[in-house]
Amino acid sequence: MPAVRGDGMRGLAVFISDIRNCKSKEAEIKRINKELANIRSKFKGDKTLDGYQKKKYVCKLLFIFLLGHDIDFGHMEAVNLLSSNKYSEKQIGYLFISVLVNTNSDLIKLIIQSIKNDLQSRNPIHVNLALQCIANIGSKDMAEAFGTEIPKLLVSGDTMDVVKQSAALCLLRLFRKSPEIIPGGEWTSRIIHLLNDPHMGVVTAATSLIDALVKKNPEEYKGCVTLAVARLSRIVTASYTDLQDYTYYFVPAPWLSVKLLRLLQNYTPPSEEPGVRGRLSECLETIFNKAQEPPKSKKVQHSNAKNAVLFEAISLIIHNDSEPNLLVRACNQLGQFLSNRETNLRYLALESMCHLATSEFSHEAVKKHQEVVILSMKMEKDVSVRQQAVDLLYAMCDKTNAEEIVQEMLAYLETADYSIREEMVLKVAILAEKYATDFTWYVDVILNLIRIAGDYVSEEVWYRVIQIVINREEVQGYAAKTVFEALQAPTCHENMVKVGGYILGEFGNLIAGDTRSSPQVQFELLHSKYHLCSAATRALLLSTYIKLVNLFPEIKNRVQEVFRADSNIRSADVELQQRASEYLQLSIVASSDVLATVLEEMPAFPERESSILAVLKKKKPGRIPDDVRESKSPQPSGVPTAVINSTNNTNSSSADLLGLSTPPGTTAPTTGNGLLDVFGDLYNAPKISPSTVQQNNIKKFLFKNNGVLFENDLIQIGVKSEFRQNLGRIGLFYGNKTQFAIQNVRPELHWTDSHKLNVQMKPMEPVLEAGAQIQQMLTAECIEDFSDTPSMSISFMFNNVPQKITMKLPLTLNKFFEPTEMNGESFFARWKNLGGEQQRAQKIFKAQGVIDLTAARTKLAGFGMQLLDGIDPNPDNFVCAGIVHTRVQQVGCLMRLEPNKQAQMFRLTVRSSKETVSQEICNLLADQF
Repeated sequence: MPAVRGDGMRGLAVFISDIRNCKSKEAEIKRINKELANIRSKFKGDKTLDGYQKKKYVCKLLFIFLLGHDIDFGHMEAVNLLSSNKYSEKQIGYLFISVLVNTNSDLIKLIIQSIKNDLQSRNPIHVNLALQCIANIGSKDMAEAFGTEIPKLLVSGDTMDVVKQSAALCLLRLFRKSPEIIPGGEWTSRIIHLLNDPHMGVVTAATSLIDALVKKNPEEYKGCVTLAVARLSRIVTASYTDLQDYTYYFVPAPWLSVKLLRLLQNYTPPSEEPGVRGRLSECLETIFNKAQEPPKSKKVQHSNAKNAVLFEAISLIIHNDSEPNLLVRACNQLGQFLSNRETNLRYLALESMCHLATSEFSHEAVKKHQEVVILSMKMEKDVSVRQQAVDLLYAMCDKTNAEEIVQEMLAYLETADYSIREEMVLKVAILAEKYATDFTWYVDVILNLIRIAGDYVSEEVWYRVIQIVINREEVQGYAAKTVFEALQAPTCHENMVKVGGYILGEFGNLIAGDTRSSPQVQFELLHSKYHLCSAATRALLLSTYIKLVNLFPEIKNRVQEVFRADSNIRSADVELQQRASEYLQLSIVASSDVLATVLEEMPAFPERESSILAVLKKKKPGRIPDDVRESKSPQPSGVPTAVINSTNNTNSSSADLLGLSTPPGTTAPTTGNGLLDVFGDLYNAPKISPSTVQQNNIKKFLFKNNGVLFENDLIQIGVKSEFRQNLGRIGLFYGNKTQFAIQNVRPELHWTDSHKLNVQMKPMEPVLEAGAQIQQMLTAECIEDFSDTPSMSISFMFNNVPQKITMKLPLTLNKFFEPTEMNGESFFARWKNLGGEQQRAQKIFKAQGVIDLTAARTKLAGFGMQLLDGIDPNPDNFVCAGIVHTRVQQVGCLMRLEPNKQAQMFRLTVRSSKETVSQEICNLLADQF
């Protein structure tokens, strides 16, 4: 609201004073209604109002609206003010329209015409008012009406600098609403060259605009890198007097410097132009040098501006991750801030060092500050800084310091804030498993976690320790002994009872030789905790008891007494009642041999990645840096390869939000006590670079049903599918990899063979929250053989910028195969019968590399047909048989793959009872070996 001068709009000043002096809400409403009646009568009166009066009454209406009251008149008078040549009247008119006029109003055409007149005005003030109004409204109508005029204003040589600045910001506002407003072609170069504009305000506004454009179309605007580096160089190397008009507390153009550094983070280091890369390195070195200089002012504004540029420069260095000297220097600079008296600086330093710790070049430099970081975790007053210290310790941990860091985190966990305990438990569990060379140490750590913070130990943590104990014989006896001792504590957390019940039920016999841990003692110790536990834990303990009966027949009678107890066999809980009844009968009826067979020791779980890391990332999306350092040391003994690969991934810096998985072809064991296979989620999928073309990725799904279908910096789409005869079910899993919600998610299917393949898509939630994952189900029915693979386009909004993804679905004809067993005689008889030209398809193609028969066999096994061994006279040849199921018919299909190792060639022959099936199967398999 503009200032009210004493002789300017006295009536407005009196009205505002009256409102402020009202003693009650009723008095205020009465005064407002009186004023509204007066204004209405003035507008409807015969006497023509001059510009001053219109301005005064429109101002009153605006003030009333801002107080929270509805205004249903006065809009036309405000529009009339737009045609005034007086600045104050035009300003009030634009202000009223920006605040009160709805984009669906009947007056919008009049408003657009008035704005067009002002945009063509030679008065820059009028042009600026019009641009500000367009930006404030920012509707699609405004974008369509002025989409061609504003870019012309922006790049025209006749436009004044102040107007260019407003035009750039206005265009940015409209671009966020309608991205198609920005023209391409020659306009691209002209917009980029605004970075060379001598006016600092124009460059600052243009940089914000170009940064938004680059995020939408980085390839088209990649020419901005050279100009941005050149402009940054001029600012950084300039002396105080060179940019005196644009210096903020002795820091030259800090806002523009920050914007340019952020713009450069949209691209990889400019490797194709060594001159540009060298100039950028020189700029970053200069920024570090200036940071080391004594402060030129003691005022906080000076240090804030200087540090803003410094931290953005460090962010760019971390993003590029290509200059070891700069990375180490950044780490040393941040290390100085760890002891700074300003809390914000310490927080930012810890946050940036988390990212530096994941780089192979700066990891060792970060480790030098370990003691200071540990002190920050323990001594900081601000909980958010302590949280960042925990994050940094987690990121800097490796095999050389793992035990020390885990020990410090365990010690701090006892007094840690409740808000960060659960996250700390997950991190300690991950580090203990990741760097365990002796798994007795790992068992000790997890049991300590349960003892110290049992309420915060999730199921994934204690499930995981059980899996590791079961899979490693050398630690089973130690685990049984340790958990037995832990259960003897007067107070024991329920999670400890769960772990103890499971481990003693499986391996209690390993410690039964000691009289202090005899079978009777083990049972009585566990049962002493029984009445304190929840129903789920009691159910697990009942399973433990029947296991103990199998291991130690001498305690059978005592266990049967427990099963017969009314609290169990007549329990109101159905699960407890059923278990007690069934286990009692099993212990009575079954012989010792049958009992041993039914209750045999759990088989080893298939090795897989731990799901704890996925849980941690889901709880703190974007907060847990990914370790992209290469493992330069041998794998610790006893650590599963999957775990090492998951934590030292050298191919991607993005988290696999869709989880961790079972290796192909394995099935996880289940047990009767409810400990199901929860150590993994969907599938074991390789990480994909954001630049990977999805069409190249789809071929791998010829031989598998689960994996990552698409991935970029924003979203990861995984697929898990199953097929039976001519029907299929596909689950798509959308994972948000960012810290912000993805809005308006709309998937659409496209394919031409809809009469041959029927695909139905179930609706899904339109919002994908930060770090979350949602599922969408599709069903498919093969009506007859087809060749067109369905495509899916997914459109969504991220940060107010529309995005669109197009990808092929893994729905190919081979998914509807049923494997068919045949002997040699049947195969070759059928092969000869299908020898006609219309039934046969053949291709000869070059091998992709050195012929690998094992790899070829693995691929064919996943293709869907039955791989027939010992059929072909040549042992190097592969023959397969299968039936393609469709709704209208079943098509038998035979395949023969003949490798020629000398020529590094393959000959593929496919025969079936239908020509189109032979051709399609041949086309799918060709060039895949």
